[in-house]
Amino acid sequence: MIETIPAALAAAVRRDPTTPLLTWYDDASGDRTELSGATMANWVAKTANLLVDGVGLGSGDSVAVLMPPHWQTAAVLLGSWAAGLAADLGPDPRPVEVLFTTPERAEVAAGWSTTDRYATGLLPLAAPLRQIPPGFADYTVEVRAFGDYFSSSPVDKNDRALAGPVEESHLSVCEMATERAVELGIKPGDRVLVDASAYPDPTDWLLAPLIAGASIVLCGNLDAAKVQSRTEAEKATLLLA
Repeated sequence: MIETIPAALAAAVRRDPTTPLLTWYDDASGDRTELSGATMANWVAKTANLLVDGVGLGSGDSVAVLMPPHWQTAAVLLGSWAAGLAADLGPDPRPVEVLFTTPERAEVAAGWSTTDRYATGLLPLAAPLRQIPPGFADYTVEVRAFGDYFSSSPVDKNDRALAGPVEESHLSVCEMATERAVELGIKPGDRVLVDASAYPDPTDWLLAPLIAGASIVLCGNLDAAKVQSRTEAEKATLLLA
């Protein structure tokens, strides 16, 4: 039984660092981004280093992640957990050490009490924002300056993984993700095509497949007319839509 989220990612990378772990589609923009296990681990390490070395956070601190399903959201969440931090998914404002959001949600995010704020446009090729909201730094610009490997004390199963009104440990989140994978029918080796609008909870689109040993095809603004051809092209074995 996997007991921490970083352990689940490490297991996925060990299985095969070169095959796709998460493939992102946005049918509104035409964006397709494919991340192997090694590439995802690289983004996770850079994000963890940004939070620890750049912001100065430590074990037990909280990170608000007010972002829709996206591969960058996965990188921010997994990077936060790798750094031993607790993710706060909102929606109600609370004091946190750092916050990540998008320009569209910047006004809502302004209600949160925090010192450091990052925004990302979730643009193709992780392009920088043309206009950064006042008081924010551009995540995709800042994170590139940090190292490709992250080294810290191992995350313990009893450490906080989720912050907010109901706090959860890594172990409890892994247990919930395992149960959810069973409910959704996700099995080891599956390639799961997920409609992001139908399954916006990270437990469904990220953690359940990761814990189960599956890979993810995450689709934003999913065009129903493309589901069959995409399922065939991506060799998806399970559709969550």
